[in-house]
Amino acid sequence: MNKQADIINPFARLRDLLGDAKPGIEPAIDMTIGAPCHAPPDFIKQVLADRHDLYIKYPPIRAIPELAEAIGNWIEQRYELQGEIDPDRMLLPVLGSREGLFSAVFSARDMKPGGNHVALIPNPFYQVYASGALAAELQPVYLEAPQSNGYLPDLDHLGANTSLLERTSVLFLCSPSNPQGAIATKAYLQQAVTLARTHDFMIFADECYSEIYFAQKPMGILQAAHCMSGDFSNVIAFNSLSKRSNLPGLRSGFVAGDPVFIEKYAQFRNVSCPQMPLPVQHASATIWADETHVIENRGLYARKMELAEKILKNHISFKKPAGGFFLWIKMSDLGGGEAAVERIWKGCGVKMLPGAYLAKEDLGAAKGANLAHNDVRIALVHDLETTRTALERIVSVI
Repeated sequence: MNKQADIINPFARLRDLLGDAKPGIEPAIDMTIGAPCHAPPDFIKQVLADRHDLYIKYPPIRAIPELAEAIGNWIEQRYELQGEIDPDRMLLPVLGSREGLFSAVFSARDMKPGGNHVALIPNPFYQVYASGALAAELQPVYLEAPQSNGYLPDLDHLGANTSLLERTSVLFLCSPSNPQGAIATKAYLQQAVTLARTHDFMIFADECYSEIYFAQKPMGILQAAHCMSGDFSNVIAFNSLSKRSNLPGLRSGFVAGDPVFIEKYAQFRNVSCPQMPLPVQHASATIWADETHVIENRGLYARKMELAEKILKNHISFKKPAGGFFLWIKMSDLGGGEAAVERIWKGCGVKMLPGAYLAKEDLGAAKGANLAHNDVRIALVHDLETTRTALERIVSVI
């Protein structure tokens, strides 16, 4: 197995693609990375300042009571689970969802002893899913998520492959999905939970885009699982303040769900993973308790999506995503994703990411096939006027 081929950084590949090519228009606008540029909530400055003295202490692996309560309350209110979350048994703080998604794979592997086990990963995918699987010595198996299936893996097809499911340690799901912005329905999530419980594997639901949506509020894996059986067995949700609250640099997130898994994962984290600093825990508690800035943030993304639809609709065939802040656009007419990225960069100084860099090669019938060969990902993370300028530039080249 060529492990490195599964985890090549897409932004390193983009640097190689563009090389020394200069942007066609200055200043250049980078729309490749999903790093929010909206202002974070201002009130955290004082909390961090007031708790500055706590940096001298080693933090606990488990959340301090204030943070545990704030996250527990948020989950219960957001997902209609009042009274169902026991913060002491069902959640842990992590240093952003990426750190959790990586390190939790080791505990998922240990929950199902045996060799030759696999991690099921949607394709296209977030690279940390594959890097976690490979580090834990699980074989990544990529599940194509084409437009024809709503940009989600085909669970009916997966369910027929019982031999694969018996070898599965973890299934990664992402809703709203990165990069396509697809939202999984309650029925879809419950079908996944049924498979996990039938074949005894974990579902890791990456829900970091859960608060960026434009019509339908995304259902979470905890909500879907609880509706089935009144418990959270076999499911873990991952979320963070990075997208919800424009705080990727705070490195603050959580995992929540199956208490049996959480206990084993806490033991693993206690010897293998970093703790969240105490001032950050206190600041995070105040942020999870506030929804005003989240509503404002969602409104900003909605305005940019409306702007994108208005500017692009007569020039590019695309469907506005249900959630997240990415545009996932086919560029077949420009020769595919890589060719389009080069042409638009050299023509108007807007930098985009080829979709193929977010997908696994060699999955199609033809050697070298890539499901996302014709796609590009555009991150609408800038302010409204910068977004308008970038989109108008793109149209001028097309």
